[in-house]
Amino acid sequence: MPAGSETSPSGRDSAGGPLPHTWRPLGVRLAGWIFGVSLLVVVVVAWLAVPASVRDATSFLQRVTLLGFLVLGLAIMHALMRCRVTAHDDGLTVINGYRRHEFAWAQVLGVSLPAGAPWATLDLADGTTVSAMGIQGSDGQRARDAVRELRSLIDAG
Repeated sequence: MPAGSETSPSGRDSAGGPLPHTWRPLGVRLAGWIFGVSLLVVVVVAWLAVPASVRDATSFLQRVTLLGFLVLGLAIMHALMRCRVTAHDDGLTVINGYRRHEFAWAQVLGVSLPAGAPWATLDLADGTTVSAMGIQGSDGQRARDAVRELRSLIDAG
């Protein structure tokens, strides 16, 4: 059999492998790791570069505020890095930041990624749409391939 011609237990075309299959944004995850580590390094180096007299002059509240901003920045990067779309035998799981959406295959009518769009969009049976930030337009051909694979799974459902 040719690669990718196997079907999942539910009979759907596997589109590159058996279900579950997860799509994650490559560029966003790379940028998150690079900027996250860079932010930590800059904060530590800046703190150590400041003279001891200035460090001693900062109050506890000022230190907590600076740490709070650092944690907030890292939490935002983590939210962007954890975005994903997972196809299961019974439907889709879409995680956008810290929000999780579960859809049965019957609820999802289609997926689109127009030119210039930041991420894919799922069209739902109730007339609404949901962003699928796990498929980022900035990933180029990788994102177009993911949309094609997801579209074939939706059509098979």
